[in-house]
Amino acid sequence: MTSVTYTAVPNARRGTAEPVAKLLHEHWERLGTRRGTRALGAFKQAVLVLRWFIDGARLVQLARDNGISTTTAYRYLHEGLTVLADHAPDLATALERAPAAGYTHLNLDGTVIRTDCVAAPGPNKADLWWSGKHRHHGGNVQVISAPDGWPIWVSPVRPGRETPSRSHRDANSTSGRKTFNKVIRGIHGVAERANALFKVTFKALRRVSLDLGSITRIVRAARALLQMEHGRTT
Repeated sequence: MTSVTYTAVPNARRGTAEPVAKLLHEHWERLGTRRGTRALGAFKQAVLVLRWFIDGARLVQLARDNGISTTTAYRYLHEGLTVLADHAPDLATALERAPAAGYTHLNLDGTVIRTDCVAAPGPNKADLWWSGKHRHHGGNVQVISAPDGWPIWVSPVRPGRETPSRSHRDANSTSGRKTFNKVIRGIHGVAERANALFKVTFKALRRVSLDLGSITRIVRAARALLQMEHGRTT
């Protein structure tokens, strides 16, 4: 059987891949990695990470395209996630930078990152990672964003079960409550831009097949990539 080959071009600027490669190279230097001991150079590994994030490319395909084993591809991806996640600001840093950037207020909104995990019963036997609101397994992540909806910080992941349930349609039937909810929806719409930016930009965040413990690193790494891609200072 004759194989079909093609060239994959990730939807990312070279100006994003190069900073990622630089972070990887600096990471290798800290580890004391010797020259010539890596299957891929820093730039090619950066492209591998970006293809997984942006295009949702399968690790099997990434391994084949780079002439490495699937195990090595997984290791290089997780290494890239860790390096990028460490580059994302923590909560204290994000809050310190906000006033300097001239932000008058900040928004807080949560999103559920869909996962392929199996049932994980909690203390009361209920499935911890099942989101009743979204009706699928997932991890709950809180996002703080600027007034224009730009994400400045993402929280560690929590089980999807902690997502609030939808309220009953008659619960907010009074006129005053409806007016209040209308105002809140307008504000909330701005906050939702941050979550939408993550999932529109990165296909990998629409459904995570890696272990649940990786979701925190994935969303933090995505935050770092957004800043590189858009050149924002916060």
